[in-house]
Order: sequence, then C-alpha cells, then structure tokens
Amino acid sequence: MPQLPDDLDAVAVRTWCSLALEALGRERAEIDAINVYPIADGDTGTNLYLTVESAAAAVEAVFAAHETGATAPATADAVRAMAHGALIGARGNSGTILAQLLRGMAGVLADGGDAAHLRRALTRAADAARRAVAHPVEGTVLTVAAAAAEAAEGAEGGESDLRTVVHAAYAGALAALAKTPEQLAVLGRAGVVDAGGRGLVAVLGALVETVTGQAPVRGPRTAHGKAPTPVDGGSVVGLPVGGTPVEGVPAGGVPETGVPAGEGPLDCPEDGVAGPAFEVIYLLEAGDEQVARLRTRLDALGDSLVVVGGDGLWHVHVHVDDAGAAVEAGVEAGRPYRIRITHFATESGHDLRVQAEPAQRAVVVVVPGDGLAGLCTEAGATTVIARPGEPPASGELVDAIRRAHAREVVLLPNDAALRHTAAAAAEQARTEGVRVALVPTRAAVQGIAALAVHEPDRGFDEDVVAMTAAAGATRYAELAVAERQSWTMAGICQAGDILGLIDGDVAVIGADVPATARTVLDRMLAAGGELVTLVLGEDVPDSLADALEEHVREGYLAVDTVVYRGGHQRAPLLIGVE
Repeated sequence: MPQLPDDLDAVAVRTWCSLALEALGRERAEIDAINVYPIADGDTGTNLYLTVESAAAAVEAVFAAHETGATAPATADAVRAMAHGALIGARGNSGTILAQLLRGMAGVLADGGDAAHLRRALTRAADAARRAVAHPVEGTVLTVAAAAAEAAEGAEGGESDLRTVVHAAYAGALAALAKTPEQLAVLGRAGVVDAGGRGLVAVLGALVETVTGQAPVRGPRTAHGKAPTPVDGGSVVGLPVGGTPVEGVPAGGVPETGVPAGEGPLDCPEDGVAGPAFEVIYLLEAGDEQVARLRTRLDALGDSLVVVGGDGLWHVHVHVDDAGAAVEAGVEAGRPYRIRITHFATESGHDLRVQAEPAQRAVVVVVPGDGLAGLCTEAGATTVIARPGEPPASGELVDAIRRAHAREVVLLPNDAALRHTAAAAAEQARTEGVRVALVPTRAAVQGIAALAVHEPDRGFDEDVVAMTAAAGATRYAELAVAERQSWTMAGICQAGDILGLIDGDVAVIGADVPATARTVLDRMLAAGGELVTLVLGEDVPDSLADALEEHVREGYLAVDTVVYRGGHQRAPLLIGVE
C-alpha cells in the first residue's frame, strides 16, 4: 500500500487530479442525466470531466518536465498548473465554477499543504467562486462548496490533521448536496440534487481517497431515487471503504436522484420560462479594469454569467440570445480566443428543425497558430488551435470532430505529444458512429503536406494512405530558444542559444535565428528534397523568409519554397522538406 501523504504535496496533487478524473468518468452519465439547472442540457458531468481532464494534463506536464530530475516538482508548481489547466479547459457553467474553486485553493496551497492551509484553501475557493458568479443562487455547487469549507473550518479545532479536515469537508458537502432540492425549486420538482454540486462531491471524494487511501462508499439507491435527507441535519454516519467512520456522511453515501443512469435530462426550466438560446464561452486576455466593464456589459446581455481567472487571463461563460454581441464585448475588453458558441436547443436534442445531412468526409487538424488555422480552414479543414503551453484536451478534439459533421473524419494531431490524446478522441468519436482515421503527424508541416493531397472523392482508405504517405515523406524542423543550460544531442547549450531541432532532436546550436535556420536547411536538404515549407512565427520579419528563399534558390536547383504566416505559435520558425 502506498504511503499516505501528511500534506498535499505535488505527488498528492497529481494523485488527486487522477482520482477525480476517474470518479467523474464513472459518474459522468448520471450527473449529465440530472442536469436541470440552469439549463436542462444534460452536459454538466461531461463538462466537469473535461475541465478536470485539462487540469490533470497540466499537472502531468509539470511532472514530465522533471522526469530527469531526482526530486518531484514543487507543490506550488503542481497546484498552479492544476488551476491553470482547469482555467483554460473549463467547460460549461459548472466547469467554469470548478476552475475558480481550484484557482482559489491553489492560491493558498502553493504556500503549504497541511491541514491549516487546506481549511483556508477551501474557504478561499468558496469565496472566490461566489464572487465570480454575477448572481449567486443557493442550492447549487456554490452552496455545496461553502458547506464543505465551513465543515473543514470547524473540524475539531485548529490542530486537526489533514485526514480529519478532508473527511469533514466531504461530509459537509454531502449534507449540503442532499438539501439542494429544498433550496432550489426546479430541483425539488424534478426530485434531483444539483448536478454541479454532485460533481464537486465526486472531486472531494477523490481528495478523501488521496489522503486516506480509501474511497468514500456509495450506498444503494433509495427506493424512489430521491435525494435522502440526513438525520439531524447530517449527523448520520457513513462508512468509506475499509470501514472507517466519517461523521456527517449520509448513510447512503452520495445522494441519489430520480433519474436512472442513461436517461436523458429533465426539461424543467425555472418558472416555466425558457432561457437564452446560446451558451458563449471564451478565454480572454485582458486587464482587471477591462474585465470589470465586461462583466457589466455581459450581465445586461444575458444570465448565468461567470467570469473566472486573473493575472491577465480569464475564462468567460454566459448564456445569451445574441451570441455575436457577447463575443464583441470580449473583443472590446481584450483578446478573446478559444471561442465556443453552443445553441442549447440543438445541443440538447430538442430542436425540431431538420438538421443538415452530414458530409461524407472531413479533416480535423490541430494547428499551432491563428495563421495556419486560416490556411487550413480555407482548405476545408476543421481546426483546433494549440496555443503555447495549452495543448488541446481530448474533449476539444471530439468537439471538433462533431463540428466537422461528417461520416468519415481524418484526424491530424500535428504533435507527437498529442498521440494519446488524439487516439482517445478518435475512440470516443467512433462510439458516436463516426469513422475516424488518425494520421500520426508529428508537426504542422506534416499536416500541411497531408492536407495538400487530401481528396474527399476517392475511397476513405485510399485517401488516408495518401495523406499518411505525404506526411511521412516530409521531414520537419523547428527553431527554439534554449531556456537553460543543458545537454543536447548537438552538445551543451546555454540559456538564450538558438536550437535547431530536426525530427524532434536538437541538431544545431546557434547564436541567431538566420544563421541557425540556414544550417538546419542545409542539413535537411543534404538528403534531397523538392519543396521547402517555411512557417514564420508572429514576431519574425518577412526579411528572414526572403533570405532563406534566396539561400535555397542559390544552393539547391529545382527546389521550390513556400512561406506561410503561422501567427502566435511556440516556435519562431517551422521548416518542412518533402
């Protein structure tokens, strides 16, 4: 049995994220089924799962960066990565609130992970989440979060150990969850507990398992599926796996609902009034003053407004009838991106209009910047932008496959690190009846080569083979700036050196971009080639492309060069030779 943590260090945070993702994966369908507030669109469990998936991926990235070191990452690095991952991957109303809860916790846990810090973290989280919601409503995840924090604060005085605090928080959340139908009329009419609150209970249950090594037990369903009311305000005792009593936990474990797993959501809008038509979500780069004005503007446009984040990066969620106005407000405030607009009627399956027939085939491609996104869109592909430090989660790729609206989809991840993520997305899409082929492109220039030979009119297998062959025949390189002194395949580099990576390995160490780029090109073209593709980063001048084109023209007869603007991307220059 692994050693149990005495505080929430980086390893414990990693374990918590992993267990929370597993818990939400198990309960996702049931949480989706009880989603009746604020919109009965049946996706709360899925949104929470995708939010935690993004948080877990960010924490894994921190650990991957320390694989060669003798020690684990610092706790502060892990909790901040968790919060940032949740922020950029937050989905829906509940996912956005969960992201703020994790951000609030991270602000305290970065300084320490003992019982005292955890109590303060839960309180900070609950307060931050409530402030992020324009019009807080009781009987929701906000109520459950506040109850968890209050129970943790009262856990046997100031000297409680970590296990006592997490047990108390979980028990407080369960008791509050059981009472949500009494606080929110729409839940009472449907006979269910709040879906977002139930998701938070699953996340806190994962924290209990992280700290104690034992998962809280789920008791049997009640006779009529209603949420049980704890005796004496939650004083009954539940037993986690292994038989250790936890005060305050209802005997049935997680409160159950009147909707069996697998059934659709109940359509119970508050007071019988239909809400806004669209959900609008985007990330926003903006200052505090601009965001304050944005809140006022969006609050006048719609409801369910939640704006979370800080330090220049925000996640905006709102329900509106005028989706364009909500996006325009973001443009006025700063730079919105990863914009996602969902029409509730279509998403929840209640739109009676005839839907367009799906196309026979489509291509979904991951690109590193806005410039290539425009290029690929013009070529007919559906794009997913992978911004620096923000790789897409599998849920984003599944969404893109759905947006492509085709019977057959070719998926181009364009990054070796996205191999498993893309495979998971392809598998999920296949369960939804879409035929998906994953072409294992490892760089954007390979994706461009594959897209150039795509022919939707030929057979699917033949098309996939041609695209795979084109990608495989394209060698790829990129230039990067060394962040620290380190050993490489080409020798020792110093911080600030320009690195030329060919097929993923450092092959050239140089002092400036132009000279390093010429050396990389010479190495790649020494093995032959017919076409050079250059993708310039946002701040790279056109003069560099002109100089490299001239270098190729003078040194290599019959080799053509094409140049694209990649926009805001990680590398200043991407190179392909085919």
